[in-house]
Amino acid sequence: MLDDLTEWGATNLSGGGRVVPREHLHVTLAFLGSRPAAEVDSIVRVLRDAVAAGPEPIVLEPTRWRETRSVGMLVLADHDGAATRLAGRCHAGLETLGVYRQEARPWLPHLTLLRFRERPRLEPPLPGTGTFVPSDAAAYLSRLHPTGARYEVLERVSLIAGG
Repeated sequence: MLDDLTEWGATNLSGGGRVVPREHLHVTLAFLGSRPAAEVDSIVRVLRDAVAAGPEPIVLEPTRWRETRSVGMLVLADHDGAATRLAGRCHAGLETLGVYRQEARPWLPHLTLLRFRERPRLEPPLPGTGTFVPSDAAAYLSRLHPTGARYEVLERVSLIAGG
């Protein structure tokens, strides 16, 4: 799946900005911004608890291309709503910790594939990936660099029952 998306991005998004490398592709459940290191264990516990509370398969599918002021993304359909429920449990737990405030707009499952300074107004065809099932969720540390953000996995939690 990730190889297919990387190839699709190289073919359909080149020239539109900086294509996100394969190893940085992810669906964000909650963006926390800068947090003190002392909070990491509690944040990871919320992720573990949110996954454990609803061990159901997540099935996602690209449905449309969308551009914001700085990124291009594939918006994903959340078949059966399992990813949305997981994000909601994460949001609630993180809000209880005091490290997150839920946005007024609903969570939007998406994959950011392109970053740009000036909106390219692309209209690429959708990739032929069909549905996919993510295997894990992770807490990431994001470090900003001139060539783009670099992500370090702090902890992974399997989304596969018994995984």
